[in-house]
Formats: sequence, C-alpha cells, structure tokens
Amino acid sequence: MCGIAGSVNLGSGEQADVMLLRRMLGMLHHRGPDSTGCYVDRRAQLGSARLSIIDHAGGQQPIHNEDESLWLVFNGEIYNYIELREELVARGHHFYTDSDTEVIVHLYEERGPSCLHALNGQFAIALWDRRRQELFLARDRLGVRPLFYTEIGGALRYASEIKALFVDPRVSREIDPVAIDQVFTFWSTLPGRTMFHNVHQVPPGHYLSVKDGCFALKRYWRLQFSCGEAGLSEDDYAGQLRELLVDATRLRLRADVPVGAYLSGGLDSSITAAIVKNYTSNRLRTFSITFADARYDEAGFQHAVARHLGTEHQHFECTGADIARCFPEVVWHAEMPLLRTAPAPFYLLSEMVHDAGLKVVLTGEGADELLGGYDIFKETMIRRFWARQPHSRLRPLLLRRMYGFVPDLQRGPQPYLEAFFRPGLEDVDNPFYSHLIRWENTRRLKRLYSQEMKATLAGYDPFAELGIMLEMELGRWHPLARAQYLEITTFLSEYLLSSQGDRMAMAHSVEGRFPYLDHRVVELCNQLPPQIKLRGLEEKHLLKRSFGDLIPGEVIRRVKQPYRSPISGAFLGDRTPDYVEELLCSNALASTGYFAPAAVARLVQKCRVGTPSEWDNMALVGVLSLQLLHGLFNEEFRRGRDGAIATPTLLVIAEGENMADYGVREACLA
Repeated sequence: MCGIAGSVNLGSGEQADVMLLRRMLGMLHHRGPDSTGCYVDRRAQLGSARLSIIDHAGGQQPIHNEDESLWLVFNGEIYNYIELREELVARGHHFYTDSDTEVIVHLYEERGPSCLHALNGQFAIALWDRRRQELFLARDRLGVRPLFYTEIGGALRYASEIKALFVDPRVSREIDPVAIDQVFTFWSTLPGRTMFHNVHQVPPGHYLSVKDGCFALKRYWRLQFSCGEAGLSEDDYAGQLRELLVDATRLRLRADVPVGAYLSGGLDSSITAAIVKNYTSNRLRTFSITFADARYDEAGFQHAVARHLGTEHQHFECTGADIARCFPEVVWHAEMPLLRTAPAPFYLLSEMVHDAGLKVVLTGEGADELLGGYDIFKETMIRRFWARQPHSRLRPLLLRRMYGFVPDLQRGPQPYLEAFFRPGLEDVDNPFYSHLIRWENTRRLKRLYSQEMKATLAGYDPFAELGIMLEMELGRWHPLARAQYLEITTFLSEYLLSSQGDRMAMAHSVEGRFPYLDHRVVELCNQLPPQIKLRGLEEKHLLKRSFGDLIPGEVIRRVKQPYRSPISGAFLGDRTPDYVEELLCSNALASTGYFAPAAVARLVQKCRVGTPSEWDNMALVGVLSLQLLHGLFNEEFRRGRDGAIATPTLLVIAEGENMADYGVREACLA
C-alpha cells in the first residue's frame, strides 16, 4: 500500500517542481510512512509514500522495466503477482525486485492498457511511458483504492487523496454545490465527481491516458449481471462459491507482515475468519468494535465467533464521546460530508489495529451487495409483489415482518406503513425503483438549504445525471440485479469502500483487504439465480449454505442487524464539543452559506431536547460534517495544515537530466 502523487506537463506548463511533489507526498505520509520515492524528468513526476507489506527491502518505488522506458508508482496490492511473475519470466522478462508492483510494469510493456484484465487486486496506478511521452492512470474494478486528478497551470496533477492536490495553492478548494446535492441524495458523489470544483476522480474500472495534452478516459471493466450456466444445482453453485472465496482469501493473506481480520459478529466477517482458521496455518488476530449503548452492540456474537475459531481477539468499546472527539479527523480523511457517524468507529478501530502492530486486515465488505444481504433488496421484492395487487391490505404486512424491531413501526397503524412504502409503488419499470424511497427520504435534507443554495441548484436533477451513467442492459436484468447494481455503483464504491473504508484504515496506515470483492467472486455472484441469493426474506441464502459448517449456528440463524453507531447524543449530549457549537451557530452557517440558520437551529433544538428521528440524526450529521469540511479545507488549510515536506529515500532524475534544473540538491538523496 502507498499514497501516490505526481504530475505531467501538458505541453505549455512550467517545469517540474520537485519541492511541490515532496510536499504532496508529505501530505500522504499517513498512507505510506515507511519510505518515499520520486521519479522526475522534464515532462513527468511520479511520487510514492510507501507502506511496505511485500518485499520490504527491494520494493521501493518508483519501479521501472528493463530499459527504464516505463516508470510506475502504485497504491494497492496485486494478489496473483506470483503466478503473473512466473509467466512473465518464462517469456523472457527480467525482474530486479520480489514485489507485486513490478509485474505491472512488465505486463504493461507487453499488453498496454489491456494488462489490467490480468490483475487480481485493488489498485491505483500511475505509469509514465518515456518513449511515448504518455501518462497512464488506472483504478481497480470496484474502486477500492482512490485516485484523483486536476488540471492546473498547464499540468495534470494526480494523487491518492484530494488534500495532496491542494498543496498547490492555485488549486481551488471551493466546494461544488452539485456535489453537495448528490451527497444529500445518494449519500455520496456520483462516479467521477468529488466535492470540489475542478477536482475529479478516475471512476472504478476505468483508466485515463494523457498524451500530447489530450485526455482519454476509458472503461475496461463493467458490472454486468446474467443468467448462470444452465443445469447447475444449488449445491453446484454453493461449491463454486466456496472454492472461489477460499482461494480469494488465501491470496489476500500474501504479505511479508502479519494479517489480521475485523470481526463484526455478523455472517460475512465470521466466514472470512473461519476460512483463515480452517484452510491455512496462519495465526489469526481479530479486532472488533463494541458499543456502550446496547442498541448498537454486537459483542456477544463477536466473542462467540472468536471463541469458536480460537482467534486472539481484541476489542474496544466506542462511546458517543469517542465519536465526537475524533469526528473532525474523520471528515478530514473522508474528504466528503457524511450522513452518519459510522466511519468514526472504524477510524478508531484502525487506530487500535495500528497500535497492535498490524498493517493489514481482512474485512467482509461486499457480501451484502453481492449476495442480497441488505433490507433494501427485500423491500424491493416485497413492494413489487405488493404492486401486483396495490389495494391489498395483506401484502404490505411482509414489511412489518422486516421492521418489527423498529418500535414506532410495530406500534403504528397499518396506514403508516403503507404511507411510507407506497410512493412510486406501481412504477416498477423505473430504473431507480429499488432506491427511490431511500433517496427521496435523504433528499428531504434539502429543506435545510439556504435560499442561495436553492437558487444555485435550481434546475439541477441528480437523477438525470445518474441516469446517463446506467448500463444499457439494466432494464433487461432481474429486479434484484437492478437493485444490486445501484447499490454497488453508488453506495459500495463511492461511500463504503471510500469514506468508511480506505480513508479510515489508511488514516492509521492500515490496509484493508476484501475477499468478497475478488473480481472472480463478483462475476460468479452476478451470474447466480436471484432466488438462491435472496430466498423469500432470507438474505444471503447461498452464502449460509456454502459455509454453514464453519461458523456457530447462532451466527447463521441470527437476525441481521444493520451496522449503526450513536449520532445526535454524541454531539449534543451533556458535553457538547466546542467545535459543534461554533460550526452550528447562526454566524458560522451564514458565513459558509450552505444552510438556512433558522432551519438548522430548529433541527438542533429538536435533537437536543426532543426525540430525534432517523432523518433528524442524518440531517444533523450532514450539516455538521459539511461545515467541518468547509473549515478544514479552507480556514485550516490557510493556517498551514498542509503536511510536512517528504525527504525521498529514493530520488531518480531521468538520464541526461541535470539535478540543478529541478532545484534538487544532493541532500534530497537521503
């Protein structure tokens, strides 16, 4: 794992600025504290802040091919690098390291951009082709690793995090109102967008080529759903899933450092831990979050799994005060407003893992999206069943079975359930059918906008922008597949793997690895018959069938509990943090201009003394986090929160170049 940064001159820009590159890498120190490397020539700069996991001694980046015509920096892991290396050596390639990074250079030398199809991993790549004078940026299929870019001063600059781009004072830190509107609809920006004007991200499954000042963004992988092989039984599919997931987990144990695992107490992480214990000889350390508030706590299941598997288990108890204390740092690393506090406990969990001496953890992300684990999938199928007889009073009762744990719904009259879930009920051909209730509920946050924000966004429709991105075949897919597609492309890739995933782990130099997101597992799951993913109201039926023998029965049988964490009580309890009062006061709200102070004051009062709803809690976190984001990337940046200057442990000046031309002294070659 690493943080990467660099630039390419687009033809009319200024000469490479090594000091600026070093400052960019300094801003990424948390992603790669072990070493720093740079490559510089008259057109391009590549930089890497390295977290060494494979080939400690020899894996220093930048990496080059045999004739040094290709130079690469890379953030991530290539899990099948051993097999790829053997094939490349057999074809005559010469390696000078034992790292996974070097296989990319040689594969690109052979195949160009199509080399990405051979990679099993999570990655963000920056490769400079000296001979063709072309920059190649690429991101893994599902967007596990981030990669951002902007154009400024006749150059394209790129980095693993946006804050590294902001080291250049010419890059605008202005927050984009359209991006705010997307977050306050979908919980995240749409693929390719960021929160800031003129800062973009390479979308998942895409690469960007830059040559002669021209940009070419191309997709190399698509999220597709289809019918599986005819004649296969449920047992056949269960065997295939088990075989692939075991292999995916084994590959993700490849490292020269110990690998731990997160253990939530749910099915997905328990299976990952069970595979490690049953199919490998690895000693396994597991880590969990518990909560003082029993409404959120799953400690009993976590400890049951740890005892069953015999893992060395650690946990920490997260309180509302802990969340409030770390929340500014959470927003700083997320670089996006949040609508719930869930990333904060993961930030603290990663800190505990780092303090325990580990750099790598396995996690269970992806299983819910791929195998029908979320309630939104059940809602979709129930509502479609109800839509066949929209006046039925019996069919909506299935929703009561789902939400019996919510007291207000259990006590409420039948018309309340119907009123909540009926909107758009019969519009079953709408491509957003599965998610419209969630998204329309989130869009109520826009009631808090200032008049200026409302005027700026007049006429903008986030659904229209998302509609342009949809796959042409979407309408021909099964309704469950359509719902999965929307969940993966908007929520998994753009929020769960980013704000709650990569950013919270890498804040403490911890790499998360995701066996369920092995592209082979993804492609198998997308061919499974829908009824063996979601059987009636039983989520992840096939996963339970595939691995039920490895984990405790109580975990298999338990009612799925969504991961939640304390919200309004964390910020507006007995000890309200000073920053909350400062950011939510009328003057601060008027200064940023995003929200109407009077509307926010009413919200705060309700959360402080009343009984806030789920929407009220979501609104409070959204307002507070956007106010934080504005302050951290404007006032805080102006006060100098732009990191240290990295001193490269490896600095390569291209052959024939003069170090003095770049303002480089021998002292930089430490």
